[in-house]
Amino acid sequence: MDATPINASPITATVTVPELLTPRLRLRAAHDGDVPDLITLGTDPQVRAHLGGPRPRAAVEAYFSEHGVAPLANAPGAYVIADRRTDRLLGTLTLDRRSPDRPGHVEPNGSELELSYVLHPDAWGAGLAEEAARALLRAAADELPDQPVLVVTQTANERSLRLAARLGFRPVGGMEEFGAAQTLTAAPLSAFADHPEDGDPGPRPL
Repeated sequence: MDATPINASPITATVTVPELLTPRLRLRAAHDGDVPDLITLGTDPQVRAHLGGPRPRAAVEAYFSEHGVAPLANAPGAYVIADRRTDRLLGTLTLDRRSPDRPGHVEPNGSELELSYVLHPDAWGAGLAEEAARALLRAAADELPDQPVLVVTQTANERSLRLAARLGFRPVGGMEEFGAAQTLTAAPLSAFADHPEDGDPGPRPL
């Protein structure tokens, strides 16, 4: 059964499950208590090394003072990656549509699903980004028809490229954007579908 929401066309639809649990993580909407950690993500030099550099802390604080977390909480397919035990924000994860106005596509009309992720350095090296991404992609595969999914990252970001490869994304092209070389990787959404015969129940929706 196609679970695309009634008012959403396949070209704009993304995953709609409100929360997901994995063994170590909770994927949920952002809330006001996340603001200090979101400010840290936006200003940390390691996090922002391949994202245009750290933003001025005063500017990031002013943004959240004016807008709060609503832009993130209401964004299609956007989740906070939180520690399942403490609910502390560790990063963010988004499965949204790549604008056809941007370079880097595998479909003639663009608007493919695009996975993006940011994790605080304190949470690096433990497989948490992979755990979160697999959970979200599996939920999307259960909800949406098969279609390409993209991961686009700076070619210099070897850590992100290794994660994409572990998830099953393969390089299909490259381009320049934001003044840096970018690598375009892709995978079919169906590759992440839940297979009961594997004996793995997968992430649990809430």
